[in-house]
Amino acid sequence: MIRHIVMWKFREGTEAEQEQFLAGLQGLYGVIPQLKGCEVKRCIGSDNYDAVLVSDFASMEELQIYKDDPRHKAVSALCKSIRTDRVAADYEY
Repeated sequence: MIRHIVMWKFREGTEAEQEQFLAGLQGLYGVIPQLKGCEVKRCIGSDNYDAVLVSDFASMEELQIYKDDPRHKAVSALCKSIRTDRVAADYEY
């Protein structure tokens, strides 16, 4: 199994878009079959990133299928328009 973790910092003044993005991202769970597990959370504390995604896939190939899915690309496009930073990590477990 592959765990895919992504964290974002968002631009100030984009709170409505942030909520739309996070809800849209969580909404992919159960819709894109390659996405085996999905947790989307707001981070706490002022020194942290603003939000995190922890998701699970059977393989790196399935993760790539998810990334290429038009539904994911639509949600990702919204994120790109409001984020100031992004970090990601993938590992096997």
